[in-house]
This record gives sequence, structure tokens and C-alpha cells, in this order.
Amino acid sequence: MSSEQKQEKRDPNNPCLFCTDPQGVSLTNELAFSARDTYAVSPGHTLVMPKRHVADFFDLTQEEIAAVMDLINQEKELIDKEFKPDGYNIGVNIGPSAGQSIFHVHIHIIPRYKGDVENPQGGVRHVIPKNAHYKR
Repeated sequence: MSSEQKQEKRDPNNPCLFCTDPQGVSLTNELAFSARDTYAVSPGHTLVMPKRHVADFFDLTQEEIAAVMDLINQEKELIDKEFKPDGYNIGVNIGPSAGQSIFHVHIHIIPRYKGDVENPQGGVRHVIPKNAHYKR
């Protein structure tokens, strides 16, 4: 098996990818760090996560939430300068039913660009496509 095939089959939760092998760390503070997403959905897509291994966003301490939010704001400034997006989606998947696949909290900062989808109305509501668009 090639090293590429081994990498594809690696379980990112055993051991935790973000605890043992964080890639491309951009910013860090006492309780959190950020890195560009290796499977970016748009230019500048970045992840922000606590240093402590915890699966559920709702289990973060107030201090960890403040540390994560600080890095989200700093990353936005960096992304604005480098990529000049037209908007942002910020989100976190909590639990398998919500799409979480790596069970270490990570918040997605997804820069958005005019024309990147046909109709952006509803934004994060697209996690359930049939309910994404609403009438005014």
C-alpha cells in the first residue's frame, strides 16, 4: 500500500488529527489555534480549534470560547487582506447527525465570493437543502 493510500485510510480520530498532527498552523494563543482547511471549500477556508481535546462545542469553557473567537476575528483580518472575500459563513458541526467527522471541536471560517453559488440566499440553511430558501 502506498503512503498516499495509507493517508487516505487513516482514521482522523485515532489518534486525533488535531491533537497529534496539526497541519499549517496559522495563529495560536494560550487556548486555541487556527489552520487553513486541507479540504477547503473556498480560498481561505480556515479552521479554528481549542488546544484541549474536546468533541462538543457546548463543552468548551468560557475561556476557550473567548480564545476561539479572538482567533476567528484575527483570521478574518488575514483572510480579508489575502483573499478579499465578499462575505463569510462561520459554523461548527456538532455530532455525527450534524456532519461532524473529526471529534475535536473545530469552527469553520468559510470565505464566500460573489457568484460562488447560483443563489446564496439562506446561507447556512443549506445544510438542509429543501429548507434552504425562504420566501420574504
